[in-house]
Amino acid sequence: MLRLASYNIQKCVGLDFRRLPRRILQVLDRIGAQIVVLQEADKRLPPRPAALPHFVLDEAGWNIVDLGGAGSLGWHGNAVIWRGEGLRELETGQMSLPGMEPRGAVWVSFSTPIGPLRVVGAHLGLLSHSRQQQVMHISRHIQNLPEMPTVWAGDFNEWSRQPVLDHLAPKMRFLPPLPSFPSPQPIGPLDRIALGPGLKATGHGVHSDRPAHIASDHLPIWADLLAS
Repeated sequence: MLRLASYNIQKCVGLDFRRLPRRILQVLDRIGAQIVVLQEADKRLPPRPAALPHFVLDEAGWNIVDLGGAGSLGWHGNAVIWRGEGLRELETGQMSLPGMEPRGAVWVSFSTPIGPLRVVGAHLGLLSHSRQQQVMHISRHIQNLPEMPTVWAGDFNEWSRQPVLDHLAPKMRFLPPLPSFPSPQPIGPLDRIALGPGLKATGHGVHSDRPAHIASDHLPIWADLLAS
């Protein structure tokens, strides 16, 4: 089994307006995931330095996927970190996404204890039409890559609990949406995980243990994955 998590860390600024990167690490430690997809991992203004510093992650034993942003943790704020035995990073890539706002997505392929796995991390737009375009774009991009069990994870900015995104990526199966925003009293299922062929989830959930309630405006989500 492999645990994957997704977390919009809001540039490490909590609801108390304090930027505390090590508080984010406290949350990650309690989730117990081997692979974590992050959103808003970099500061907003160019050159977009990492909000969660590299040395802080290094000290905690996390490996950082190099996604090409000089001085940044990720690309368009999307980052992927991992740790644990039996994991090996293979290839990486980026996608510029269509829409009114500048958005992007990243992908990383791994060798894992459950077999080869491609992880896609994304932070979709605020406008419904843009989100639909972005899901279709990611789907087309991934279909052009070598076939591999694939999981999508990220902040999809989708409030509806109806399957409004599912039909746009027919090869992906979105796990039932769970409320993850805002963190003190979550009502919106903005954060999502979707599985492609060859994968199944034995469990998934929202991590709400302290200090997650204050570390960011989102709660992290997770899924335990197996090859199917």
